[in-house]
Amino acid sequence: MTLEKLNKTLAAIDEINRQDPNTLLSNGSSQAKELVYGQQMTECLKQYWPEANELLQIAVRAQHIKRWQLERTEFAEGKSGYFQWRIAQGKFHAELTASIMLEHGYNKVQADQCAAIIRKDNLKTNSDSQTLEDVACLVFLMHYFNAFAAKYTEQDNEAKIVRIVQLTWHKMSEQAHDIALGLTLPDHLAIIVNKALA
Repeated sequence: MTLEKLNKTLAAIDEINRQDPNTLLSNGSSQAKELVYGQQMTECLKQYWPEANELLQIAVRAQHIKRWQLERTEFAEGKSGYFQWRIAQGKFHAELTASIMLEHGYNKVQADQCAAIIRKDNLKTNSDSQTLEDVACLVFLMHYFNAFAAKYTEQDNEAKIVRIVQLTWHKMSEQAHDIALGLTLPDHLAIIVNKALA
């Protein structure tokens, strides 16, 4: 594996995510949502798992590659439809990433291994899949929890936020728990986390 191959693959993922029609404000300017998300994922991985292998680095960057392609409205309403959408998204992200890797010189075994990480196969036994889940949960807490909580606070539904935090916590490893407890969250979010963990 070479650094050049890795960098070209990550750049190709970014180029696709740069096409996201959905935008958010980042560093004072409007940017493609999934481009920002992919870079936030990489930053988190580098900060807390600096020795992460090459395939995990690719999987983390590609976690939401071209996420706008499959819209939630294409699937049934309710919990079962949501899970079908999530599974379809994981498969789509994995297949697209594998094809990019093959284009940039990775072999099929490597592409398949990376795809398995993205699909989160064998989550509790595949340490790379678990780390991807940990990074996604931490990025949610660091960058998206505030807006998410505000939406449900407006609906006077704090119980929903607490439940989501509990579900998120359940997905995380002990290492990720320790990292999350060390995050400096705004007081109103820290209170919600404390309620969830009580």
